[in-house]
Amino acid sequence: MTKIASVHGRRVWDSRGRPTVEAEVILASGAVGRAIAPAGASMGTGEAADLRDGGTTFEGLDVVKAVANVDGEIAAALRGRDASDQAAVDDALIALDGTAQKKRLGGNAVIAVSMAVLHAAAADAGMPLFAHLAKGRPMRIPVPEIQIFGGGAHAGRRVDVQDFLVMCPSARSFAEALDRTAEVYHAARRLLRETGRTQGVADEGGHWPAFATNEEGLDLLVQSIEKAGYTPGDEVHIALDIAASDFGRNGRYRLGLEKRELDSDAMCEMMVRWVERYPILSIEDPLAEDDPEGFRKFTAAVGHRVQVVGDDLLVTDPDRVTDAARRKLVNCALIKPNQIGTITQTLAALEAANAGKISAIVSARSGETEDTTIAHLAVGWNAGQFKVGSITRGERTAKWNEMLRLEERLAGKAVFAGWSALPVVRN
Repeated sequence: MTKIASVHGRRVWDSRGRPTVEAEVILASGAVGRAIAPAGASMGTGEAADLRDGGTTFEGLDVVKAVANVDGEIAAALRGRDASDQAAVDDALIALDGTAQKKRLGGNAVIAVSMAVLHAAAADAGMPLFAHLAKGRPMRIPVPEIQIFGGGAHAGRRVDVQDFLVMCPSARSFAEALDRTAEVYHAARRLLRETGRTQGVADEGGHWPAFATNEEGLDLLVQSIEKAGYTPGDEVHIALDIAASDFGRNGRYRLGLEKRELDSDAMCEMMVRWVERYPILSIEDPLAEDDPEGFRKFTAAVGHRVQVVGDDLLVTDPDRVTDAARRKLVNCALIKPNQIGTITQTLAALEAANAGKISAIVSARSGETEDTTIAHLAVGWNAGQFKVGSITRGERTAKWNEMLRLEERLAGKAVFAGWSALPVVRN
């Protein structure tokens, strides 16, 4: 009996110490599904909108109303529906909300329920979530993309670049990629301390550094890779999340750290120089979401050697992904379930990336919890890449450790994606 018997909302906490929404779905069979909504800091304008209470409590960010919507309208609408028909459940949620960005019920309420239904259906089928998602199709263990330094909205905008990350597609396994990354992370910590540039911990667990320029961050990351005993551009590569929408608008980019302003062409030229100088393999949101022509030019210039990722530009919207792939604005799509609001729409965005022959990264948010749903999505949907944050803090390690368990469980059945996940020519 996969009919939904009850839906319950719960007010829980995220990694920023802010309330968020957990949904619990119980089926007539007794099977239970539970999931928690994450929250972003750097967000595209087209994202599904969280419903927050306003007022003075928790800076207006409480979720009492969203939880009440789960217990009230959503529970009433889903009771008796078939949990195994995820598309029908999600369609009902979309229709019930009635807004393009799920503003009425709250994107946080809707995604928590959508994911909880998915978990309940897998539990009822007696299957692990990744297998329920894969439905017998091939799977790979994804390449991790892991933050070493945090900046932008994740670290008080002390550095313009939001994330300085590393990737290890040449590793033989996910576990080995984490080993290399951990060595780089600790080497970076030692270098920051030695040079007096440590300020604390960023939102996603990476080091919060005091750099004088953005290039200083790149230089120190290369040094960290070398200090850890690895070869930059071979064993360990650099990935960046510029999050340019946070400081760019109408084709103008204000680099606060360096106190200078660039137009779109100059912004592209700066990053092309970075690609030529540093072992960069992936750059996310190099231009602002309102600068598609800048994206097109940048991808045309470096897309054969660098993964150009759309996040704020695409907001996990299947139509936007299709359009961006057709126009060659990017060669990779970031996939975040809470950005679009339901599991069905998230899958459609990933399928749009596949159809457009661009790569995909299943990603967490800066405000996270111990929920590990996205690890199963990345494996079960064969996404190829996985981005969670740093290699520290429980809301991050919960997901990395879950992926280690999946790799062990799928030994001989799912290979590490490695270079096959990337849309670039291997050097």
